[in-house]
Amino acid sequence: MKIAVCSYDANHNTKSIDQKLKDKLINAGMILDNYHPDIVISIGGDGTLLSAFHKYKERINDIKFLGIHTGHLGFYTDWRSENINELVDYLVNNDVSDISYPLVSANVTYAEGQKKDNFLALNEISIKKENKTLICDVYINGELFERFRGDGLCISTPTGSTGYNKSLGGAVISPTLDVFQLAEIASINNQVYRTLGASIILDKLTQVKISMLSPDSISFNSDQQLIFEKPISQVSFSLSDKRIHFLDYSKDSFISRVKNSFIGKIQ
Repeated sequence: MKIAVCSYDANHNTKSIDQKLKDKLINAGMILDNYHPDIVISIGGDGTLLSAFHKYKERINDIKFLGIHTGHLGFYTDWRSENINELVDYLVNNDVSDISYPLVSANVTYAEGQKKDNFLALNEISIKKENKTLICDVYINGELFERFRGDGLCISTPTGSTGYNKSLGGAVISPTLDVFQLAEIASINNQVYRTLGASIILDKLTQVKISMLSPDSISFNSDQQLIFEKPISQVSFSLSDKRIHFLDYSKDSFISRVKNSFIGKIQ
């Protein structure tokens, strides 16, 4: 079994866990391979796992992910750093199953020509116009749904629904559902201009097309990372036919994670 270990935190504790895990994996007969791994282990938090996802997304169908958290329990990180011995035994015994979650796909057509690019996100993709109002037509399955005016739009996966989407007032969605969510970022609603004014949850057969009504540059962000800032004519969103696979170990249910992250102890 070939394994890649990803840790981007420079603190001493993370470096120590990284080296300890690598030593134990080698002693257990595992092969460390950063180029063609079967399993990718991230050490840190959800942000570290997001970075690992983007590093290996071109091989997403061939890889399983596993997260070790070094701080607060994350939505993607099941293992604690003190359980490394148990983790290695878990991998050696090959008694592992996986669970998969949907990804969101974006097809971008640039304003300067017909060149198109495809982007994949684990949490969300957002489009914004810096210092100006974004004006665009929103089509759902080819039907004009609304003319949006505001700061931007966010398209999120179920696992990403607890992130940026939630801060926009979007719904928290169970990660077992094959859906995606469109949320508005500071929409303008008055007697002249109207939008839905709420997020909308769409099924896996739905396609959302955003058609820009002005040639200004758009900030295109994937998983909170700025990908580009340039004029685009349109972008289409849907659930991808690709999925991310995690080794299924979680001892904490999704509801428990949501409760612990946002509610805490009930008084």
